[in-house]
Amino acid sequence: MLFTRERLEQNEVQTLATYASLAKNSRGRVYPEDESKFRTAFQKDRDRIIHTSAFRRLEYKTQVFVNYEGDYYRTRLTHTLEVAQVSKSIARALGLNEDLTENISLAHDLGHPPYGHAGERTLNRLAKEAGGFDHNKQSLRVVTSIEQRYPDYPGLNLSWETLEGIMKHETDYEVPDTDWEPEKQPSLEAQVVHIADEMTYDTHDLDDGLSSGYLSANQIVKVPLIAELMESLEIKPDQFTHRHQSLLIRELLGQIIEDAIQTTNETLELNKINSTTDVRNQNVTLVCLSKDCKAKLQELQAFLYEHFYFHYRLIRMTKKAEMVLERIFNAYIETPKMLPKGVQAAADKRGLMRAVTDYIASMTDRYASNEYSRLFDPFTLT
Repeated sequence: MLFTRERLEQNEVQTLATYASLAKNSRGRVYPEDESKFRTAFQKDRDRIIHTSAFRRLEYKTQVFVNYEGDYYRTRLTHTLEVAQVSKSIARALGLNEDLTENISLAHDLGHPPYGHAGERTLNRLAKEAGGFDHNKQSLRVVTSIEQRYPDYPGLNLSWETLEGIMKHETDYEVPDTDWEPEKQPSLEAQVVHIADEMTYDTHDLDDGLSSGYLSANQIVKVPLIAELMESLEIKPDQFTHRHQSLLIRELLGQIIEDAIQTTNETLELNKINSTTDVRNQNVTLVCLSKDCKAKLQELQAFLYEHFYFHYRLIRMTKKAEMVLERIFNAYIETPKMLPKGVQAAADKRGLMRAVTDYIASMTDRYASNEYSRLFDPFTLT
């Protein structure tokens, strides 16, 4: 028996919740094309995202620690895969479309520049005259214009639902573009990715903080959420081992995931959500944590900001990143002929500042560091 696209689409109708996004109901693609025989529209999107150059580069882009600081810390790629895993777990429990959820997860950080949020802030400041820089909008540009893989159209020609999910992946740093129905809530699948990104970021940064030695068990036990969990797991701060760390992080993330599933299900029932139209017409997002869990997670976030993200060694790394990107950026703007031919051609179409910003945003940490040496170290070959 062959599971054709039509059969897969029918399986979605029969097995998913009434408020899930269905591939057969997709609004389609900007450039019309035939769909696959054995993949739904969303499955086709996923495959296209995975095969991009931007996706491969995530392996060497900063999450918190710059790539060259160690092989055991998370990178943008491992973070992306972890977000996809958590998102799919939540989506599966709620009866949502796992394929669409995975797409948005895999693509949500494609636009991130080197050196993490420090790089984003720096590029946003330097490119102010060209509209600034926001990694969400950049992710959308990556999949709609910057990636050139097909002869008949720019970008990947993804489905509308995947593109909307990328654009409306909101955090405190990110604002949806007005072209994507900002008055409407995104799909539940997109909302799941947003909350999964946040919980994954917090728990796994805590893990990396402990692994690096920048945080200790005696410090984190001061966070109420962690203290409660360590007590229930019978973990003593002065006897804290690597196995205890793994157990703590696993149980912490598991508890938050379960809270999100239970709370969201209750919220959907309370608001009598029965369709995607019901989802989009809400005034607030529906995928959420309980008030108690959210408050405790905010306490953990505050702790991480105070004791980890602003650790003096990470501040040093941030200042180095700002210096490296600023000097590279200014050198390209002052002497455009130093740019590769392809970037010079892009400058003719998009303007020099935007082309330079796109080029730098595409760099990995390692490439940006090497480019800095090539440009400014007289003993480094160009």
